[in-house]
Amino acid sequence: MLSYIKKTLRVSTTAFDDQLEALIEAAKLDLKIAGVDVSNIPTNDNLLRVAIGSYVMLHFGNCRDYDRVKTSYDEQKAQLRTATGYTDWGDNVE
Repeated sequence: MLSYIKKTLRVSTTAFDDQLEALIEAAKLDLKIAGVDVSNIPTNDNLLRVAIGSYVMLHFGNCRDYDRVKTSYDEQKAQLRTATGYTDWGDNVE
């Protein structure tokens, strides 16, 4: 995931790796709070990768287009929390 995020942000140095890793984990927690199951994210799941990338973009450095990216992330999160296969709440229904 870190490699994907660095490419998204066009970061080539390792100087920010700790901060980026923390933001990736924060993104996963934010999605989890919203009801998205992030326990087993496949490395090729582009919906989750793009959502996590949007979250990191919002919180890393100075996002030039904060309102647009925030709106995009909120929409991605809303879609994930209602999409089949991205939540675990259906598993608990009797």
